[in-house]
Amino acid sequence: QVQLVESGGGLVQAGASLRLSCAASGRSFSSYAMGWFRQAPGKEREFVAGISSTGGRTDYAAPVKGRFTISRDSTKKTVYLQMNTLKPEDTAVYYCAARPASGLVATAQLAYNYWGQGTQVTVSS
Repeated sequence: QVQLVESGGGLVQAGASLRLSCAASGRSFSSYAMGWFRQAPGKEREFVAGISSTGGRTDYAAPVKGRFTISRDSTKKTVYLQMNTLKPEDTAVYYCAARPASGLVATAQLAYNYWGQGTQVTVSS
């Protein structure tokens, strides 16, 4: 069992940066692959970024590639999402997710077993 708590969201202007954190509790964090998803008002929840259990593999959705960076610190049981050059279309609730896996990064929501409550990111133009 893994509990996930996101933090770091807020209201920023376009072009600004934010870093989201996802703190995990429970056992075996280092054996979980992690992902970030987001859901904008009136839209489906979508994959943003993912990282393998070892941190050796990452994957990004096309709209955020080159602007967002996912990383993890196993000693702190935390995964981060550094978001740079934010755009109004990045406005959404951001969710952290975990899946017991090692090598591959999953982009499908159904692949993830555990979810956080989400943190709101609002980017004004």
